[in-house]
Amino acid sequence: MIPDKVPEQDVILGSGDLKKDAHIPTFEKYKELYVNSVENPEEFWGTLAKDFFWKTKHTGQFFNYNFDVTKGEIFIKFMEGASTNICYNLLDRNVYEKNLADKIAFFWEGNEPGDDLTVTYKELLQRVCQFANVLKSQGVQKGDRVSIYMPMVVELVVAMLACVRIGAVHSIVFAGFSAESLCERILDSQCSLLITADGFYRGDKLINLKLLADEALQKCIDKGVPVKKCIMLKHLSKVPEETAGCNSPPPKRSCPDLQEKQAGKVKKIRPVPQVPWNPDVDLCWHTLISGASDECEPEWCDSEDPLFILYTSGSTGKPKGVLHTVSGYMLYAATTFKLVFDYQPDDVYWCTADIGWITGHSYITYGPLANGATSVLFEGLPTYPDVSRMWEIVDKYSVTKFYTAPTAIRLLMKFGSDPVQKYNRKSLKVLGTVGEPINPEAWQWYYNVVGEKRCPIVDTFWQTETGGHVLTPLPAATPLKPGSATFPFFGVVPAILNESGEELTGPSEGYLVFKQPWPGVMRTVYGNHQRFETTYFKKFPGYYVTGDGCRRDEDGYYWITGRIDDMLNVSGHLLSTAEVESALVEHKAVAEAAVVGRPHPVKGESLYCFVTLNDGMTFNQKLESELKKKVRDKIGAIATPDFIQNAPGLPKTRSGKIMRRLLRKIACNEKDLGDVSTLADSSVIDQLYQNRCCSAV
Repeated sequence: MIPDKVPEQDVILGSGDLKKDAHIPTFEKYKELYVNSVENPEEFWGTLAKDFFWKTKHTGQFFNYNFDVTKGEIFIKFMEGASTNICYNLLDRNVYEKNLADKIAFFWEGNEPGDDLTVTYKELLQRVCQFANVLKSQGVQKGDRVSIYMPMVVELVVAMLACVRIGAVHSIVFAGFSAESLCERILDSQCSLLITADGFYRGDKLINLKLLADEALQKCIDKGVPVKKCIMLKHLSKVPEETAGCNSPPPKRSCPDLQEKQAGKVKKIRPVPQVPWNPDVDLCWHTLISGASDECEPEWCDSEDPLFILYTSGSTGKPKGVLHTVSGYMLYAATTFKLVFDYQPDDVYWCTADIGWITGHSYITYGPLANGATSVLFEGLPTYPDVSRMWEIVDKYSVTKFYTAPTAIRLLMKFGSDPVQKYNRKSLKVLGTVGEPINPEAWQWYYNVVGEKRCPIVDTFWQTETGGHVLTPLPAATPLKPGSATFPFFGVVPAILNESGEELTGPSEGYLVFKQPWPGVMRTVYGNHQRFETTYFKKFPGYYVTGDGCRRDEDGYYWITGRIDDMLNVSGHLLSTAEVESALVEHKAVAEAAVVGRPHPVKGESLYCFVTLNDGMTFNQKLESELKKKVRDKIGAIATPDFIQNAPGLPKTRSGKIMRRLLRKIACNEKDLGDVSTLADSSVIDQLYQNRCCSAV
């Protein structure tokens, strides 16, 4: 599977400086460890597990699993019998055993330049214990689900680790999602408590988060499932006096007043959100925490106890609650972070993702803290207040390891190299990408301009479901090919299958699957194990099916070719075509809708929608705006369609199935349609080409 040697030409090698102290310094060392991880997983992972604290040791099989639906229920169990607490491993041991009490855990950088703070490991532990006691005072117990809907602030990390400390299961909802999406996730996970904030800024735009949270809670009431309590963090520096019950000041930051003078200039005056307050439900974070003890004993959890639920779009339109468990996820997130970024004790690491996504879970919170790392936590945008913001931050904190999305890279490429070269970036050692395949042109710009040809790029492939990296280079060991995710991580056994489920060898292209589990793989879909089996294991029994296509080249390198199911990858965010279609047909004017992906120079894929209207309805700009708003309100701004086209009819087979392959061709204005013998009415094709959106050239 792993080639004996890699090509010496047409690849990019890591620097000698990296190899000197690297955890995995050569490709030969990688291959040796990889073979051991696959053939002797108990020895490989058992050795790594010794770096963590276990209240009780594991008994029985180290790995116990079934990937074949024809042989019974799918299950994955890791280190059965062991017990631990992740929060204890992330914080207590760093403070009391590793002498990292005064080491900075997070540099927090706000939306506005100059709005920042630092939090040490000792301070983070104290704040987590305080909030854990707050949760206990509200009746939250081990196994209870807690929904978190917050911006990128330190308190988001505090909230999630407080849940972990007492054995509660957190369900974080990205703060860019709509009230409807939040409500749906609260109901599905049966959360009894919501944690949110008053609001936050994304660039110049104010997001009134509490208003959205209240709308979601009202929707829960309308559906007969009220949420008992909502804890609100006062994040913005001012809250209206009429907000009874939340009159405590927020924690001081270096720039506590958003109108404060900075560098001789007065900042823009920012309006603050009008915060609704329901004394029967709402509680103030600052009031509650002011009287809470900063000592809280951890709840010891079994290896396979639930850790968190994180929702990802499903091909049926209903989001899937991906469930990860304690020990396997902790070990995998910690190990992938350490080895993929070649983490060293003096590093300053920055992942630009949002904690509302799996990248933020694994590579902002769990992985870095498990290694005692110092990280940058960023609330803002890469283009605000100007397109040099990211490189300013890199220099400000002397960032050494930098991890971002191809979407951000392509966006910044448009502005050329000058905004990057305003800052020296000499501290950078390793660059990374996440969320979607990176095109070679963006890879080269990232490598040549941002990294100045001295920083290897770890182009990581993984999913919410995998918990951590599954295909990835190692910065000192792996010769790089621009655009390739290269080789599997330890313990991961990929295969490429054809449509008949046959394994392909050598250079080939087909379905990417995995043949055996690794510690961090998801355990189930919350509340619906049958959906877990059907989605990931039914198509090809004996394999975990990723839903992505893959190509393996003549040198054994893996290249992700994109989704091959009814999903779209827009700016690194997975969206369900069915979910968007469902929102469109809720409009009274729409009889039927079909959504496909169309290549986009920045986002990777854009949403191209075809809508068939009810009799008597007219397609115009007003209707198009209403439909876009409908999707935005239903799902969130990330799902807003780029193009909506009037479709008097849709191409269907004689059995009535929509031929999405043809719609993708039409969206891209490609005239070679291939085989159309199964098309029921060919006349609709000409109409669809004539009606193409004029801006979709």
